[in-house]
Amino acid sequence: MLHYNLAHWSEFFSAALLLNLAPGPDLAFILGNTARGGMRHGLAAMLGVWAGVLCHITFAVVGLSALIAASAEAFAIVKWIGVGYLLWLGVQALRSKGGLLADTGPHSPVSRRRVFGQGMLINLLNPKVAIFFLAFLPQFLVAGAGPVWLQLLLHGVLVIAVAGLIEPPLVFFGDRVTAKLRASDRLSRWLDRALGTMLIGLGLKLAAMRR
Repeated sequence: MLHYNLAHWSEFFSAALLLNLAPGPDLAFILGNTARGGMRHGLAAMLGVWAGVLCHITFAVVGLSALIAASAEAFAIVKWIGVGYLLWLGVQALRSKGGLLADTGPHSPVSRRRVFGQGMLINLLNPKVAIFFLAFLPQFLVAGAGPVWLQLLLHGVLVIAVAGLIEPPLVFFGDRVTAKLRASDRLSRWLDRALGTMLIGLGLKLAAMRR
């Protein structure tokens, strides 16, 4: 059994809440896809990001993230793969003729799976996320509370649980706000351009990141 006091949970959930409310690449990707393709695509992007976060948490638990943190070469490889992927996605969105991620009858499930995969890869290919969880989770280890690996896993999963309280409402309201915009082909193309510009910006930001 894991044993923590009220002060521990208060500190942890305050940190997790602020972490999930802070604007960043993941939230930008989720809201960008919501604006571009509606609530279902926003939720697909959100679930993809969560899947990537869960992988990073697993890596932190088993110690794989430590290899990226300790090796400049491993960090650089993951970083530049991530930069290339973000730039490629951005260029694809800029070249889109509009409505690429909009509902298109029987083809829409495939598009949502693609959005899910993009969200997962964007998160996985950001070494900063790996290092963040490697630094963040150990802060909440309590001696004698239980096995270290189980404590890390529990707190990591709870970070995602807190995101589950924040991000779905944002997707819902984002869908309501942008529904009329998506009905216009011209505005749909501008949404594509906006998402493409955002992705390229994230790629350039990642390229400038140092260990």
